[in-house]
Amino acid sequence: MRYPEDGGLTAEERIKRERLRFEAAELFAQGVSALEVARRFRVTRMSANRCHHACRRRPDRSPPGPAT
Repeated sequence: MRYPEDGGLTAEERIKRERLRFEAAELFAQGVSALEVARRFRVTRMSANRCHHACRRRPDRSPPGPAT
């Protein structure tokens, strides 16, 4: 199944998603565990781990943007 452009999100929803990514990255930078981030944002531990590893791979520790 293919998703529409931008994952089917409105511009407002994309902005909200991006803000959450940066909040999660900030928590990771403070040493909060992926499990705790998953609880706070009500996502799976696997999603939080992916975000955490993606942030660690980036030189500026920022979260990755949406897939293109």
